Amino acid sequence: MNSIFLIILAVYLLFAGVRYWLRYLNLSYLKAHGSTVPPEFQGAVDPVLLRRISEYTFENSRVSILESGVNDLILVVFLFGGLLGHYDRWIASWTGSFIPAGLLFSLVLLAAGKVIDTPFSLYHHFKIENRYGFNTMSFRLWLADLVKSTAISVLLGGIVVAAALAIVAASPAWWWLWVWAFFLVFGVFMMYISPYVIEPLFFKFEPVKSEGLEERIRGLMEKAGLRISRVFQVDASRRSRHSNAYFTGIGRVKRIVLFDTLIRQMTQDEILAVLAHEVGHWKKHHVLKRIVLAEATALAGLFVSFHLIQWEGLPALVGLQDGSFYARVMIVLFLSSLVTFPFTPLSSFFSRRHEREADRFAVELTGAADAMATALVKLSRENLSNLHPHPLYAAFYYSHPPVVERIRHLRQFGNAVTAESNS
Repeated sequence: MNSIFLIILAVYLLFAGVRYWLRYLNLSYLKAHGSTVPPEFQGAVDPVLLRRISEYTFENSRVSILESGVNDLILVVFLFGGLLGHYDRWIASWTGSFIPAGLLFSLVLLAAGKVIDTPFSLYHHFKIENRYGFNTMSFRLWLADLVKSTAISVLLGGIVVAAALAIVAASPAWWWLWVWAFFLVFGVFMMYISPYVIEPLFFKFEPVKSEGLEERIRGLMEKAGLRISRVFQVDASRRSRHSNAYFTGIGRVKRIVLFDTLIRQMTQDEILAVLAHEVGHWKKHHVLKRIVLAEATALAGLFVSFHLIQWEGLPALVGLQDGSFYARVMIVLFLSSLVTFPFTPLSSFFSRRHEREADRFAVELTGAADAMATALVKLSRENLSNLHPHPLYAAFYYSHPPVVERIRHLRQFGNAVTAESNS
């Protein structure tokens, strides 16, 4: 057992320890402060509801910690206990052909992941979500969703893996560049077809039924200089009482999708404020910046991976004597998770900054800071969101500013805009 093997295992265990420690901090902080209603939620959340929010957060966190623990244990045993080598040889015993072996290697792991995830998904939907009144899904519908999502994952995953392996076989010296280009083109293609092919498999799309809402949404989009093709509502209430809204598609097929639960919970002004926030991401080029950064990172990562995969000493990093191309890819993916983990708080920081910019844009576009604030209050209340995250946990993981802080800043910015317009 070499020293590098031990160092890499120690680093992984250290990072896992940091993750569990941050969760412990978050739950301890909630336990200490969870009985205090923030000023921003006075009148909207009472002590009884606040206690329910805390209980919901605790239950979800416990299950999440257990699931993470199971996944961490399996990963450590699989990678560092020698099972990867046995699995690699087992795959080779079935076929020696490069592309079929790679497909089998990937799809068996995908199936194993589904098997491990399924008990936690069942418990989450039919225990926790049921207990707190969110789940509206029958077991039959849950099973149908599982079958459809698995079939889509196998189909798309198979296409991506087979195409990538074909590129590797055809261009051994430059596959890192061509694989990156393929992933880019395939990703854009999926953004175009997903609204028409994949999303309708899970939701029924229909015109917005709230009288006058679509006209107001189109008016808001025109004011922002954004062109959309359609505005839909979906029957999300068939599965859950959680609420949401999102933009989907790209270019001329860009559409706005509202959960029917959101339409029932909010006023039209609040819905417009939520959509104005999403418009802010487009107008501030946040989406484009994220895509450019992600693609630049992917290109650099594939270039480094190309050289690592050729390195003879790579399998020894997890205690193996040798390994196939697919095993080497898996080791590289594991190493990349170690490299990227310390950058998580940096990524979260820039994401939160984009969210604040989008909030300010929404206020400037609608002139209604209070509508955005009350929308956030309703979203937090209806979804039982944690109102007391630990500051360090939030700094590390939160892609959005904590909701109490976000509402406070919204109202401060709205007051400043009002004062400036009146001066």
